[in-house]
Amino acid sequence: MLLSLLSLMPPAVSIAPPSPRRSRSSRPPRSLFLVLAVAGLLAAALFAAPPGGGRPASAQEIHLVSLASDRLGDAELAQGTVIVVVWATWSPRSRDIVDRVKPLAGRWGPRARVVTVDFEEERPAIEAFLAGRSLGAPVFLDSDGVFSKKYAIATLPGLLVLKEGKTIYHGKLPDDPDRLITDLLH
Repeated sequence: MLLSLLSLMPPAVSIAPPSPRRSRSSRPPRSLFLVLAVAGLLAAALFAAPPGGGRPASAQEIHLVSLASDRLGDAELAQGTVIVVVWATWSPRSRDIVDRVKPLAGRWGPRARVVTVDFEEERPAIEAFLAGRSLGAPVFLDSDGVFSKKYAIATLPGLLVLKEGKTIYHGKLPDDPDRLITDLLH
C-alpha cells in the first residue's frame, strides 16, 4: 500500500539556485511600460476634474466668512484698496501675527480695508490661537483654500494688496509692510 501511494506522488523536482543573471526573454518589453504609463496619464486627465467643479481657481468666486460672521467676496475685494494678510496658526512665521497685523490695521484702516485670511484651518484652531487677543482686523476663514489658490499665495504669512479689484502686490508679508504699502499706493 505504501508503495502504491508513493507511485502516485509526482517525481521530486530539484530546485537549483537562481542564476545571477536573468535572461532577457523573461522581462516585459520596455514598450509595455511606456504604454501603461501613457494610459495611466490619459486616464488621470480624463477622470480628474480640477477643484471647484471644473473651474480653475482663478475663476472661482470668493465667499469667505469671518469669525464674527461677516462676509467677504469678490464684490468687496473690488472696491477701493484692500490689504489682506494671509496666515495660519500652524505656520512658525505666523506666531507673531497679532503683533504684525495690529499696527498695520491701525495705520492703514482709515485709508483701506484691512482684513486677514486664515489659510485652510477650522474655526476652533483659530479661536484657540487668538484667545483673548485681537488682530485689529477681521479674520476670514479660507477653509477650502480657494482664496489662497485664486491669488497664488505661496508663502505664509502672505500679503495681498488690491486696488479696485486689481492685484498690485502679492507675496511675503515683509518685516516693514508700511514702507511697501506706501510705495504701492502713492
